[in-house]
Order: sequence, then C-alpha cells, then structure tokens
Amino acid sequence: MSRPLCHRFLAALFATLAGLTIAALPASAQVTFPPGLRIGLEPPAGLVLSKRFPGFEDDNNKVVVAILDLPTRAYEDIERSAFGKEQTGLTDLKRESFPFASGIGFLITGKAEENGVKLQKWFLLASAAPTSEVKDLAVLVNVQAPEAALATYTDAVIRKMLASVTFRTAPIAEQLGLLPFKINELAGFRVMQVLPQGGVILIDGPVDDMSKNTYVIVSVGRGAPETPDERGKFARELLSNAPLRGLGVTSAEAMRIGGGQGYEIRAKAQGLQGEPVNLVQWVRFGSGGFLRVIGVGPDASWDGIFTRLRALRDGVEPR
Repeated sequence: MSRPLCHRFLAALFATLAGLTIAALPASAQVTFPPGLRIGLEPPAGLVLSKRFPGFEDDNNKVVVAILDLPTRAYEDIERSAFGKEQTGLTDLKRESFPFASGIGFLITGKAEENGVKLQKWFLLASAAPTSEVKDLAVLVNVQAPEAALATYTDAVIRKMLASVTFRTAPIAEQLGLLPFKINELAGFRVMQVLPQGGVILIDGPVDDMSKNTYVIVSVGRGAPETPDERGKFARELLSNAPLRGLGVTSAEAMRIGGGQGYEIRAKAQGLQGEPVNLVQWVRFGSGGFLRVIGVGPDASWDGIFTRLRALRDGVEPR
C-alpha cells in the first residue's frame, strides 16, 4: 500500500464516519466481533454494533469506533505514512507504544475540529502477537468522540476498550453471509479464503496450495457491457489478467448462464509453478455488473474437474 494510497484511504474512512446514524442495539459487556471481522473488542456501555461500517457507534453521543481488518503487509506502510511525524489536522498530538494481551501496537491521540465540532481522536495500529494462531493480520482502530461526550467516554475508558482488542481466526460462515452471492453447490470444493473485495477462493483437497490443487475463484464486479460483441471482448480482457503464463484460448462463446446472458472461455496455460493446466472462465452479466467464475486444474484429470466446476457454477446465484 503506497503512502498516497494510505492517506487517501484514511481520509475516505474518516469522511465516511461523519454524520452516521443508527438504531440502537443491546450492548455487550464481553468481546464482540463485528460480522465477518477477525477483530473484536469489549465496547463500553452505550456503544453498539454499527450497521453502516465495521465497528461500533453511539448515535446519541455521536461516538464512533471503526475497525479495519488488514493484511500484515499494510502495517509498516500505514505506520510510516499515517503514523509518521506529520499528522495533519490534529493538535495536542501524542504517540506511544501500546502493548495489550493479544498483541502490540502504536497509539496516536489528538484533538481536531470538524464542521465546527471539537473532537478527541484515538488511532490504534496493531498486529497479532507472534505466538498467535491468527496469521497475516493487522488492525487499525479509529475512535472519535465529540468534546461533549468526553465526560462519559474518558481517555481511560477508551484505553481500556482498546486494550481489549482480541483476534480470532477467519469466521468463514459469517464472511460468506456478507458476500453479494450465494454458493448453493460446492461440488466437493471447500472454502479456502473469502476476499474482502467481495469474492471467494475455493480449493480441492485439504491443503491450501493453489499450485498443486484445483481451485475456483468466484467474484463480482461492476461495469458490465451491454452488447454481445462487447461482452466477448470484456471476458477476454478479464482472463488476460489471470496470473498464469502461456495462456492460450481454445474456445470462446456466448451462452446462457443461470437464465442470464453469459460468456464462456476455455484455455490452456502454465500454472503457478509452470505446470500444465486447463482453465475455464464463465462471466454472467447483469444490470450494471457481472458475476465471474474461473476454475483452474491439472490437464490430466480435467474432464472430471470440468463437470464439477460446471455444477458449482450453476449453484452460484446473486443474493
């Protein structure tokens, strides 16, 4: 993640937090995990799960706690850019190490004024402890409270909440429930990873090794073309971005998929370690968007794999 990207990302996040409203839900005194996240905490009384973003909020007091579940590789970039010496928009700025039971991080606190409202802000950037079972996880927690709410949400209360940050392994069932599509037929494949962009990787076998096992990627996107000629070109451009060498198309045709307009491309290529593989890509077009299923497997057993891939494809439907 580049420095400009980090700054834009954080700016967009903080802008999103302004003016959010939500109906109250019962608060919990124990660690609560927002749906699909690997990160939870103990929210103090008044903070409830948000329906607008991953985290918690107190609508009456306009207090928000936004949680970002990030890959470990983002930690150093964010620390260097967003947690560096220059922190625009904050006064009374303080930086400190912030160890807690589940990991260690950095805490930034400061004051700001937005739209005439004086705010106190806390930013915790942390990662799981090396001994944790949770891998490839960093977390950015942003807390902001108006000056009028500080009698309730004191610095001690917020620090206690941040010290309760807890990590868990990926909640696959919850994450699948957040996807814009359902997979009604796994055809013997299992879920390997749910992608934050709205997709899922499925794999054949017990080992998460995409270079040795057949895998399937199901995802959605925007910007579906409207005419048949444009759809074929669009599908070919999608396939050209696959991380495979020596890609050679063997067939390509328009077809009906799930009752809608679709396009199938079959091809041969070299896999992640140079092994010969076959692949198929189906793109199902909808109003303003598309659903994509791409399956990759070894050439020697492709006929049986293809039958299973087609069954999986037919079991995918938009929510």
